[in-house]
Amino acid sequence: MPAPLHTPANIRIEKRDLKFGRETPPPRWWHSGDPGRTAFFNALSSTFPVGEKFFMTAVRHYREGTPQPLRGQIDDFLYQESMHTREHVVFNRQAEDAGFDIATAEDRARRTIAWAKRRSPIQQLAATCALEHFTATLAHDALANPEHLGGAAEEAQQLWRWHAIEEIEHKAVAFDTYLHAARAMTPLRRWLKRSTVMCVTTMRFHYVIFRNTADLLRQDGRNDWATWKVLLAWLYGRHGLMRALFRGVFTYMRPGFHPWEVDDRGLLEEALHLLEAAKPKAMAV
Repeated sequence: MPAPLHTPANIRIEKRDLKFGRETPPPRWWHSGDPGRTAFFNALSSTFPVGEKFFMTAVRHYREGTPQPLRGQIDDFLYQESMHTREHVVFNRQAEDAGFDIATAEDRARRTIAWAKRRSPIQQLAATCALEHFTATLAHDALANPEHLGGAAEEAQQLWRWHAIEEIEHKAVAFDTYLHAARAMTPLRRWLKRSTVMCVTTMRFHYVIFRNTADLLRQDGRNDWATWKVLLAWLYGRHGLMRALFRGVFTYMRPGFHPWEVDDRGLLEEALHLLEAAKPKAMAV
């Protein structure tokens, strides 16, 4: 199937009210008994509540005046992001219950978002596009390669699979909103703005995630070269999550890029079947 040049008409951004891990919180090293993988995913999760609220605000700012079906997609995007915020607040509190100090990581993310909020609304939207591209790229790779979630505690695995599914479903909403909001700009200026913001966002994202990962590893007494060597090989190896993210940055910088150039509707269908088949007790509709 050729890659679509715009958001496919048959994409549905589902409103799901799912809850995870309420009865069976994950263990301290919930991902494969590995402190490195656990710290990396916990570091990601620590940024989600404040980050997703930022995304919602940035996109909502431009909702009025957007045409259908984009306006309806924005509403569905806002719903999904609000559910992600709720579930990752719970997940982060469970990490605290397991003995981690998550507050430091959350505060670092909060300071970065506060910095971003001092930019113009269109720059905030461009930053949202960049970060949504990150999450969609990571989501695609996490679903396409079973190794990324394999070995994780069952409830945590379902949480991250659900989150990945929805990040793919709504991966073009912020970008399409940006195209509408910046429609009066010349194509060159529109590209320069989103590309410049992507460069800045990439640097700040890596700083926050890896500082948070190091802080969490330090709490386990594992912030050492041996642990980082294994973790970085997993993240940047041939099929690594962060290697895919790095490639995705260059894809995004190309003029004419659109998130649905990667047509992962088939991957979505497979992942949805897995999510439905799991039906954990703590998941409620």
